[in-house]
Amino acid sequence: TSGTTGHPKGAMLTHRNLASNIESIRQALHLEPGKDVLLCVLPMFHAFAATVCVIFPLTHGCAVVPMAKFEPQGVADAIAAHRVTVMPAVPSMFSVLLRLPDTEIAKFATLKFALSGGAALPVEVMRQFEAKFGKLIYEGDGPTECSPATCMNPIGGVRKPASVGLPVPMGEMKIVDDRGNELPDGAVGEIVVRGPNVMKGYWNHPEETKDAFFGEWFRTGDLGTEDDDGYFCIVDRKKDMIIVNGMNVYPRIVEEILYHHAAVREAAVVGEPDELHGEIPVAFVALKEGAQATAQEVRQHCRDNLGRHEVPRKVHLI
Repeated sequence: TSGTTGHPKGAMLTHRNLASNIESIRQALHLEPGKDVLLCVLPMFHAFAATVCVIFPLTHGCAVVPMAKFEPQGVADAIAAHRVTVMPAVPSMFSVLLRLPDTEIAKFATLKFALSGGAALPVEVMRQFEAKFGKLIYEGDGPTECSPATCMNPIGGVRKPASVGLPVPMGEMKIVDDRGNELPDGAVGEIVVRGPNVMKGYWNHPEETKDAFFGEWFRTGDLGTEDDDGYFCIVDRKKDMIIVNGMNVYPRIVEEILYHHAAVREAAVVGEPDELHGEIPVAFVALKEGAQATAQEVRQHCRDNLGRHEVPRKVHLI
């Protein structure tokens, strides 16, 4: 994992870490041994796929349908052919599946629900997928260092769009400041995690292991909030935050607004160094097939919905 510092490190996950996490997942997903079938279209070297799509189903009597690569038509065909009931995926996959023609919708009939993790799921992508296929997406999250599942919107319970849900069974989460002090509900701070799923440490990196913890609490590097019901929302990665004239700009918030533009299919926002402002937000936008919009129109849409410092100074249509 590259974790919070950007260069790859080995995260030491013990048998206890993995065993506890698959038990947490079992309690959270409520799947039936001998009946449920999971589609594994995620790469198995990634913690999300390794735990949720491989170790969990194989230790709890569920079937796994592995696919060599992600391809929308292939996913639809595999779900229909193998009567897949659960589809774990990352947000970009849901976005691509929306391009399938309506004639393929029936192939998703056996699906009970989909799981989203690995990155923030844009609310507009969730809304469009659920409207088209009639299947709910339950968003969750967790870093490799936590085996990886730390939280999930409860299956069959209250889902909150833009939220990664509640801590999984046996896990704890809270929001803290830069010194590790817990913050009140609604305040933006770093998400920290404690539980039997948290790694032993980084392989041969004692100093970075020390920096990754506040006592027993692992520092995820994610900035987020906790609401009155105990649901967590990830605002953005700490290292992705853009500071414009001393004010914090969270790329995910800008991206959510971009996704609400009728012509936008995909969007990503990054910071660019700037002598005058420190940094400026820059947006990269892909339009829907057949749709038209200019960079000026996209910026105006942002001006109508964001604070002045949050509006992308540049919009690249790609």
